[in-house]
Amino acid sequence: QVQLVESGGGLVQAGGSLRLSCVASGLTFSTYTMGWFRQRPGKEREFVVRINWSDLATWFASFVKGRFTISRDNAKNTVYLQMSSLAPEDTTEYYCEASKDSRIWTSVSRYELWGQGTQVSVYS
Repeated sequence: QVQLVESGGGLVQAGGSLRLSCVASGLTFSTYTMGWFRQRPGKEREFVVRINWSDLATWFASFVKGRFTISRDNAKNTVYLQMSSLAPEDTTEYYCEASKDSRIWTSVSRYELWGQGTQVSVYS
């Protein structure tokens, strides 16, 4: 059974940092492109960042603006999202994603696997 389990969310003051983790099981982690998305209430799930499985290339949403970094540890089947300079508008649920295809799709339905999400709340 494939599972993606996120952790690391929480409450943080504006300007602070958080590191999210996503542990994958039931799949060959090293062959999957991994990503993070977020979904604010009443909005569609939106792309944040992805990291390729082969050359570790990364893609970021424009709103990240250098504040977030993504990394992966294939030995631990884990992908990380390091977030800094957090702002109240970053408050939402963050989801881990895994796909064999490394392309960036407009429609989130094109991505294969999802975790249950972890809540990030930033207060001013």
